[in-house]
Amino acid sequence: QVQLVESGGGSVQPGGSLRLSCAASGISSRLYDMGWYRQAPGERRELVAQITSGYRSNYLDSVKERFTISRDNAKNTVYLQMNSLKPEDTAVYYCNGHRILAGKEFDYWGQGTQVTVSS
Repeated sequence: QVQLVESGGGSVQPGGSLRLSCAASGISSRLYDMGWYRQAPGERRELVAQITSGYRSNYLDSVKERFTISRDNAKNTVYLQMNSLKPEDTAVYYCNGHRILAGKEFDYWGQGTQVTVSS
């Protein structure tokens, strides 16, 4: 059974930092492109950051220079370091693992973790 379990969310003041973790089980996350998505109330889910199995990363424009995605394959875990947080970063953050193998798509999601940025 595949599980992606997020942790590290919470409430923080503007300008603060949080580090989200996504622990994978049932898959070798090193074989997957891993991403962090977020969804605010009434909004569509959007890709915040992604790191490929080849360690290439890309970011949503509004989080560049503030967020950093990384992976520790030995721990089967992906991280999202979030600095200089803004109220508009408030959302539920979801971890995603995606892979295409022999024409078959594998796509897994975590349950989400709430991030609230407010003074």
